[in-house]
Amino acid sequence: MIREVVQVGDEVLRRKCEPVKEFGTSLSALLDDMKETLFHEDGAGLAAPQIGVPLRAVVVNVEEGYFEFVNPVFVWQKGEQVGPEGCLSVRGKMGTVRRPNKVKIVFQDRKGDRYSLVAHGFFARAICHELDHLDGVLYIDKAQDVREAEKD
Repeated sequence: MIREVVQVGDEVLRRKCEPVKEFGTSLSALLDDMKETLFHEDGAGLAAPQIGVPLRAVVVNVEEGYFEFVNPVFVWQKGEQVGPEGCLSVRGKMGTVRRPNKVKIVFQDRKGDRYSLVAHGFFARAICHELDHLDGVLYIDKAQDVREAEKD
């Protein structure tokens, strides 16, 4: 089911999200809805609070593939990259944000199994952007500038 993406100003976007404790049909349904919503919106990532659910779950769809991260935690961050970002919850805006160029995270999947993953470049940027959402941080809080997004 495609969910409505909440916009900047909604208090759920500024909350620190709760860890996922139950791995079952409700989590699977949430992740399925997040995937469907992300694809509908043609985004690179979506965090649960962006659809009004204050849980530590994100989905990312980048060149490397589609990923689901439940209860993700950074292990380390290395390097630096500076580039443009936008957000499905901050429509019509873009900003320039400094992020790590390489990250390692540990996370669980929808069944609760634990994994680790190393990402670099845009994949690392997308992960950092989405994990910020889980702590109530938006890219506009870190952007060097925020401007109107260019129209296609």
